[in-house]
Amino acid sequence: MSYTHHSRLPTAPGPYVLGVDEAGRGPVLGPLVYGVAYCPVAYAPQLDRLGFAGPSPLPLCAGPDAPQTPRLSRPTPAPASSPPSTPTPSTSAGPCASSGAHSPPCRVPAHRPSPHAISSAMLRRPPTNLNVQSQDATVRLIRDILDRGIHLAEVYVDALGTTTTYHAYLSALFPAIDFTVTSKADSKFKIVGAASVAAKVTRDSCLENWVFEEPLAAAPPACSGYPSDPKTQAWLKHSIEPTFGYPKLVRFSWTTVKLLLDKNAHPVKWTDEGQASLISAFESGKGPEKDRCAVTKNLNLISVPSL
Repeated sequence: MSYTHHSRLPTAPGPYVLGVDEAGRGPVLGPLVYGVAYCPVAYAPQLDRLGFAGPSPLPLCAGPDAPQTPRLSRPTPAPASSPPSTPTPSTSAGPCASSGAHSPPCRVPAHRPSPHAISSAMLRRPPTNLNVQSQDATVRLIRDILDRGIHLAEVYVDALGTTTTYHAYLSALFPAIDFTVTSKADSKFKIVGAASVAAKVTRDSCLENWVFEEPLAAAPPACSGYPSDPKTQAWLKHSIEPTFGYPKLVRFSWTTVKLLLDKNAHPVKWTDEGQASLISAFESGKGPEKDRCAVTKNLNLISVPSL
């Protein structure tokens, strides 16, 4: 299942600046986490001294009151006394959401599509590629934050490839927000660096504490999840089930998984895919029966001018 997690609402006055980044696009194991970080525009310059610089897992809050790594593989329900503010499965405090009186006014929500959801989207017809899924997740997070009453003035988005089309798309959806869409944004803007750290820490925690639905699944993998990682390769070879393949931790749409299943799993024959009798039945006829396929002739089907 996919989840969206929100920190507690900040009390500092706006307007706010927001950064967007993701973690886990390449791995074959685990979720793809989209993280955002937002804080008041007036507070943004102070992010420099917190050490946000790219995707390295740096501490998200300085001082003894800093919260621990968020464990989002099992969402924590909101307290009964707190009214729900968004229709999401859970609400939990993320990094930089310390309840201490001197905690920085920075919040880091995250959207976590499951590996199953990612693969299902990529394998459907027509497929939904990762770029489109990324855009949908970004729009969802921005909408959620706006719906919570946060005034966003600036949004910085880390993106791959050509960014002009993506920039125009976001600007059309949210005309009141000033967007900056660029590659390597996590190293250019501290607010995106904060989002990058939040996304990576969340994904690492999800992978480390994954709870399998499948009773016979192997233990959570102690690896990065990337196909080139020898530990990931060893886990995939050890965890394959010849009939059902892999648990839902694995992204079935990845070529690495397809090759392993072709080599080590039971072969499957789809009798209704490319079956010779079906192909010949709908092929065009020849000679006097040209333009009529065999199935229409056998069923005595004819065209009528009107009903």
